[in-house]
Amino acid sequence: MDKKVIIIPTYNEKENIEKMIRALRALDGDYHILVIDDGSPDGTADIVKGLQQEFPTQLHLIEREGKLGLGTAYLTGFRWSLEHGYDYIFEMDADFSHKPSDVPRLYAACLEGADVAIGSRYCNGISVINWPIGRVIMSYFASTYVRTVLRMKVYDTTAGFKCYSRKVLETIDLDRIKMHGYGFQIEMKYNAYKLGFKIVEVPIIFEDRKEGTSKMSSGIFGEAFWGVIQLRFRKIRPRP
Repeated sequence: MDKKVIIIPTYNEKENIEKMIRALRALDGDYHILVIDDGSPDGTADIVKGLQQEFPTQLHLIEREGKLGLGTAYLTGFRWSLEHGYDYIFEMDADFSHKPSDVPRLYAACLEGADVAIGSRYCNGISVINWPIGRVIMSYFASTYVRTVLRMKVYDTTAGFKCYSRKVLETIDLDRIKMHGYGFQIEMKYNAYKLGFKIVEVPIIFEDRKEGTSKMSSGIFGEAFWGVIQLRFRKIRPRP
């Protein structure tokens, strides 16, 4: 059986983390979970530690000191996952905007030939619930901008719900990934695209969080805007 792990970065997610872990462990397919917590003062990591008594071999935790950024959290998780022999590595938020029930759909897309499967909000129209209209417009046109500048055939370029096959993360030079927020998600997709991997978008319905606080900021969009221009002229090479 394939070894599968879902990476979940957290910062102050005490309202969601236990429910998310239990929902993922209830799925068929033995999905392991790696929580990467950036020193949450609300005790998120302590909740995970408590659940490790129940799931000692399936639930893992990396604690970091302070908010070090979404991108560095995922890069830490990618390296850990490769070192521990996982075949498929997922990215997912803790707040239920990404539905646990969609995880097997991403995995199925990889089994059917995708190297990267994206849970996409925009490949089948706009499938977003409970976002302010301004945020929907900003996100949608950000993806359109990225697709135009990078000439990448992906509708949801900033999506953070994905499944990678192991060979993708082994090939991408993770040491050269520099962006942290939405920019990180774009940079990883662009690397996979330029290195010739097959990217498939799986339509999902994205629903804004009901509990906890969003980590979104204008700086994240600014990094993505300027970073995309720099990416356009960067030579993408596989890991040496």
